[in-house]
Amino acid sequence: MDTDTARPAHPPAPAPADAGAADGVTALYEAHAFGLIRLAVIMLGDRPAAEDVVQDAFFGLYRNWDRLADPGHALTYVRSSVLNGCRAALRQQTRRVRRDRAAAPDANSVYESAEALVLLGEEHRKVILAVRRLPDRQREALVLRFYFGLSEEETARAMGISRGTVKSSLSRALAALGRMLGEES
Repeated sequence: MDTDTARPAHPPAPAPADAGAADGVTALYEAHAFGLIRLAVIMLGDRPAAEDVVQDAFFGLYRNWDRLADPGHALTYVRSSVLNGCRAALRQQTRRVRRDRAAAPDANSVYESAEALVLLGEEHRKVILAVRRLPDRQREALVLRFYFGLSEEETARAMGISRGTVKSSLSRALAALGRMLGEES
């Protein structure tokens, strides 16, 4: 058999990720990981789970870097991935609570350590707890639009919904927050 035309016994190993993927993901991570972790903490109320969600999002970006139509939209991809990871974690948490038939977690359990309680003022803590009580879509829209300062269009893209749905979700979220915070005053 001619060695020039012989096929290898095994398919070639996949090529290692190119330096562009490593450099692109590293730059995005350095610039945005902290903010995305804050987003996930607000969504989940659990810093270790939030860090896991963000790490998974960046790992997914790295794995799929060569599939991005435009690497300039990588931040949008990661942000959407973080939101989807938070949604999945919340669904899992809900199933676990139902399965264990445990009582709803105490609202103060979000900030268990004395250090965290000292660092967060009482007003800030009340607002965060009220935001956590909002329905998922309203909470996501509120956090992306006002906490991260995204435009309505960017918020809609990150959430995978229309701009009009973002506007109505924000309106409902702000009204609900007003009622919740007004009740506690």
